[in-house]
Amino acid sequence: MNRTEMLGRVREHEKVWDFIIIGGGATGVGCAVDAASRGYEVLLLEQNDFGKGTSSRSTKLVHGGVRYLAQGNVSLVRESLKERGILFKNAPHLVRKQAFVVPVYSYWDKFFYAAGLKTYNILSGKYGFGKSEILSTEETISLLPNVKKDDLYGGILYFDGQFDDTRLLINLAQTAVEQGAVLLNYARVFSLHRDEAGKIDGAAVSDEISGQIFLAKARVVINATGAFCDSVRKFSDRNAVNIIAPSQGIHLVFDRKFLPSENALMIPKTKDERVLFAIPWHDHAVFGTTDTPIEKAELEPQALAQEIEFILETAKTYLESPPRREDILSVFAGVRPLVKTDNSQNTASLSRDHTIEIDNSNLLTITGGKWTTYRRMAEDAINQAAKLAALPEKNCVTENLKIHGAAEINETPNDLNIYGADSEKINRLIEENPVLNEKLHAELPYRKAEIIWAVRHEMAETVEDVLARRTRALFLNAKAAIESAAPVAALMAEESNKEFAEIWIQEQIQNFNETARHYLAGSSE
Repeated sequence: MNRTEMLGRVREHEKVWDFIIIGGGATGVGCAVDAASRGYEVLLLEQNDFGKGTSSRSTKLVHGGVRYLAQGNVSLVRESLKERGILFKNAPHLVRKQAFVVPVYSYWDKFFYAAGLKTYNILSGKYGFGKSEILSTEETISLLPNVKKDDLYGGILYFDGQFDDTRLLINLAQTAVEQGAVLLNYARVFSLHRDEAGKIDGAAVSDEISGQIFLAKARVVINATGAFCDSVRKFSDRNAVNIIAPSQGIHLVFDRKFLPSENALMIPKTKDERVLFAIPWHDHAVFGTTDTPIEKAELEPQALAQEIEFILETAKTYLESPPRREDILSVFAGVRPLVKTDNSQNTASLSRDHTIEIDNSNLLTITGGKWTTYRRMAEDAINQAAKLAALPEKNCVTENLKIHGAAEINETPNDLNIYGADSEKINRLIEENPVLNEKLHAELPYRKAEIIWAVRHEMAETVEDVLARRTRALFLNAKAAIESAAPVAALMAEESNKEFAEIWIQEQIQNFNETARHYLAGSSE
């Protein structure tokens, strides 16, 4: 996956694309995989980097959604649990089974949550990850050593999925390219083109790296920009009424000592009506999430002070030794693309079902949903797009399509396991140049070889691409990531043979530090 090659393929493509997909998050890249694997000609355009928005900022769970069951949305839960099973099969290097414990502090709660999670397990059918169990007080403490023990009545054990969101997204992008799609990051669509009948038949694009502008034509343009979809809808119809009610959720990352086991903690109901999780992730602990309605979706949303306090206060209720503000290693925020309903006052109550809209100019918008259901969303969108384009009907094949890197991970702990089948190639880089085995930072698990790999094979263009999304350094430890920016920039400049390398390096460090400071808890507003 090489950006120069991708640009070359765009320039050489003289025919009209079957589909142009706007948006390089889970939904857009999922659509590219689906369409290309059916044999359609696909161009995907992303204004920033793949996953820069919501798709890198999830709770790191592949799950049915326990709270959607409580809302009575059984169909969404059943569909999500099926998709969880499909993703576990197709990306075993990135998706793993995760045990969750729900501590309970009354007999009624024990009965109520046991019944609910039993139903959750039944709905998963053949895609189940393991049976739920009622735990004694002693068993609960054994599985969650830091749980608050006063008045503890026991707990419920159940299983769900856990993953690395942006690593999966990059592997999906590679899968799309392998299937014949062309993908470009840093390619901003700034207007839509119309044919003589007034129907959308292309997009005007700015290459944000070279500054060049080009027009790409397609039978159908698909708007898969998630929380930002209303902006693209207004390229087609300036009077379009917004359909997104954006909501912000934040996560706090801590040392694993606050979650000293391989089990996750699930708090089924908080005062803002959300479920709160504490999850082991890359040898750290991720706590989240909140639900805060916001006026406008931002590409780099920032955590609010009250959101941070909400998570810390909730954790204090359930943990013997709760984390404090000074223990936060990183704080990240994401925006949910929740689709409005007529009487939606509380964003926590909005459904995560996806929505497909085809406007009068034939712009197809796919939005809503959640990470877990990206594949099904893509299938529905491409089915509709193919009909709209009057293309030959071709069946979706992604249910059984292995995702790039798919390999059973070695049981021996290895920082490179997350690359799956690509880990052997990264090890080969290290064998050829042992210097690349050096760690970027003592507090991070990443090695120099991963930087070289990201530049050569994963279209990493900036220091932020590498430290936020090809590795997860910024999400694990913001201070360590900031300290890693200079050596990463130097490695990237050398690998890419940058002109005016010193100027590029300094600009990259400055740009990254400006972004990264928002991940430090002290910078929150």
